Amino acid sequence: MITANERTTQTRTRPDWRQSLRDAITDPRELLTLAGLPHLADRLPANAAGFALKVPRGFVARMRPGDPYDPLLLQVLPQLAELDEAPGFSDDAVGDLDSIAGHGVLHKYEGRALLIAAGSCAINCRYCFRRHFPYAEELAATHAWREALACLAADPSIREVILSGGDPLVLSTQKLTEFTFCLRNLPQIIRLRIHSRLPVVLPERIDAALIEWLAGLPMQRVMVLHANHPNELDASVGAACSRLREAGVTLLNQSVLLRGVNDDAAVLAELSERLFAFGVLPYYLHQLDRVRGTAHFEVPDEQARTLADALRARLPGYLVPRLVREAPGERSKRPL
Repeated sequence: MITANERTTQTRTRPDWRQSLRDAITDPRELLTLAGLPHLADRLPANAAGFALKVPRGFVARMRPGDPYDPLLLQVLPQLAELDEAPGFSDDAVGDLDSIAGHGVLHKYEGRALLIAAGSCAINCRYCFRRHFPYAEELAATHAWREALACLAADPSIREVILSGGDPLVLSTQKLTEFTFCLRNLPQIIRLRIHSRLPVVLPERIDAALIEWLAGLPMQRVMVLHANHPNELDASVGAACSRLREAGVTLLNQSVLLRGVNDDAAVLAELSERLFAFGVLPYYLHQLDRVRGTAHFEVPDEQARTLADALRARLPGYLVPRLVREAPGERSKRPL
C-alpha cells in the first residue's frame, strides 16, 4: 500500500512538464548527436524542410543509439525526402479549412465539433497532417474561448466536443478549466474528447492538477492517445495511463501507418498488446493523410489491407484497430 507521504514524494520527484517542454530538442544536429549519429548531419535538409524539429528528451531516451532506422527517430528527424514534390499531396489533405464553422471550430461530423485548442505540440511528428495549418488565425482558446463557445451554443445538435490542435495538453490546466467551466452552460454536451500525444511523449504532463480537473468533470471523458510503435510505451507512459484511468477517463489509441516505422504485422500486434496492458484500447490505424512533405511515409493500400488481415489473424478482435482513411468532405472516416 502506498501511503500519502509516499504519494507526495513521488509527485515531488516527478519532472515538471513545463520544464520538460522548454527543454525539448529543437536542433537536428543535437538530436543526431544524442542518437549516436552525428555523421548524418550532412543529410539534413536546410531549415528543417520548413517544419521545425521538436522532440522531448524523454522520447529521445527511448531511441536505439546508433540506429539510423530507429522507428522513433524516423518519426521526428527532418529528411531530405520532405522536399520532394509528390502528386496528390497538398497543404490541407483532409479538408480542415473547408470545415471551419467558427473561430477555431471544425465541424465535419454529425453531433461532434472539433476545437483547435492549441497551435503547438510537445513533439513535431514529420507526418503531421496539420503541419501547414494556419494556427495563428484559428485558435479556439483565443479571447477566453468566447467565439468557440458561441459557435457550440448555436448548434444544439453537438453533443461531443473534441479538443485537438496542435495538442490541447500543452495548454495550462487553468486554461483547460476555464473552457470546461463555461461548458456548464451547454447541457447538451455529454462528452469531452481530448486528442493528445503528451501522455506518450511527455508523460509528466499527467500531473496531480490535470487529474483533479479531469476527475471533477461532469461529462464523460475520453482521451485518444497517439502511439505508433511499441518502443514509445515505457513504464512512465504506463504510469500516466494508470493515473488517467483512475480519474475515470476512457483511453483509446490511434496510430498512423508509416513506411519504415510500423509497416510490419508483428510490430503492430505488439503495439496493440502493450497498449492494452496499459488499459488503452486500439482505436484507429490511419492511412497516411497526404499532406505535402510526407510522401516517403506512405504505405500502399494493398499492403495496408494485408497488414490488417494479419492482425485479425493473430489478435482478438478488440485489439485490432480499424484501418481507415480520412477524406475531405466525407461524413465519417472511410474503412479500407
